[in-house]
Amino acid sequence: MFCTHIFLFLRRCFAIANPTHQINEEIRDREVRLIGADGSQLGVMSAAQAQRHADEAGLDLVKISPNAVPPVCKLMDYGKFKFEQAKREKEAKKNQHVVEIKEVRMSPGIDIGDFNTKLRNAQKFLADGNRVKVTVRFRGREMAHTEIGRNLLMDFAQQCAELANLDKEPKLEGRHMSIFLSAKSSKTNK
Repeated sequence: MFCTHIFLFLRRCFAIANPTHQINEEIRDREVRLIGADGSQLGVMSAAQAQRHADEAGLDLVKISPNAVPPVCKLMDYGKFKFEQAKREKEAKKNQHVVEIKEVRMSPGIDIGDFNTKLRNAQKFLADGNRVKVTVRFRGREMAHTEIGRNLLMDFAQQCAELANLDKEPKLEGRHMSIFLSAKSSKTNK
């Protein structure tokens, strides 16, 4: 009983170690379609024959399409393949820019100085390429005059018009009315 648990644990560990590709002796299919290192079709053959081809070429046999009938295997240097794949992923991660949603909150009775400060902050966020959610919060009897908040949001969007596009018209959700502004692409700014 104890040995069975250890066997199942080790089996699970090895399954996690290589979840993407089966290589060399791990391939237990009767027949495989083999592709050479240069991309040429070498035909359908037994897994043992394909492994002999890989050994003769000094390369690894890698199952690249396990769901095909028969499964497709390719001759390649697996270590080099994994290194280049990791390098591509690292480069893609380095070049990507995550767009965050920044929020600016106001009340309907905001003064012009505070409004301008919030406007400058939003313009800075938009210049960095982030989206901005502008929210007006209504308290108590301010709910009776939601058009003041709507006008305030539309004025805010108009002030940011050269940096941003208005994604949605002002929308009242409970006691909050909000709009979304997204930065215009850098190509149109040039």
